[in-house]
Amino acid sequence: MTFTQECVIPVERERLWDFLMEVPKVASCVPGIETVEAVDAGAYKGSLRVQVGPIRLSLQGTMTVEEQDRGAWRARMRAEANDRRVGGGIRARMSLTLAPGEDGTRLRIETDLAILGRIGEFGQPVIKKKADGLLEEFARNLAAALAA
Repeated sequence: MTFTQECVIPVERERLWDFLMEVPKVASCVPGIETVEAVDAGAYKGSLRVQVGPIRLSLQGTMTVEEQDRGAWRARMRAEANDRRVGGGIRARMSLTLAPGEDGTRLRIETDLAILGRIGEFGQPVIKKKADGLLEEFARNLAAALAA
């Protein structure tokens, strides 16, 4: 499943880019993230708790930054996580781009998401709605962190 989400963060592009490229720092803005630690340059492991429909997921996994192109204001990353209790997981490739916006910087996130196991039983509309809600909360947290 592929989806695109956009939001405007009320800060200049350079400042937003620098913040987004510090994975442990930006992870604190992602709803449900419990831990993030660097494995090596560009690779991280961590855990995320999230509820999708009636099921609470506790995902353990890795995220790898595959590209950081400040000149093009584009980054690509790959994430893989599993929930052993529920018996499922996710595989995602994400790209983010930054562009000037009316009241700050427009953040565009394109995600190609594969849902494995029981988690996939929810279907695309439920998962898309959850992803949209998480992005809205992430954008609010990001704006607050950058305003501090």
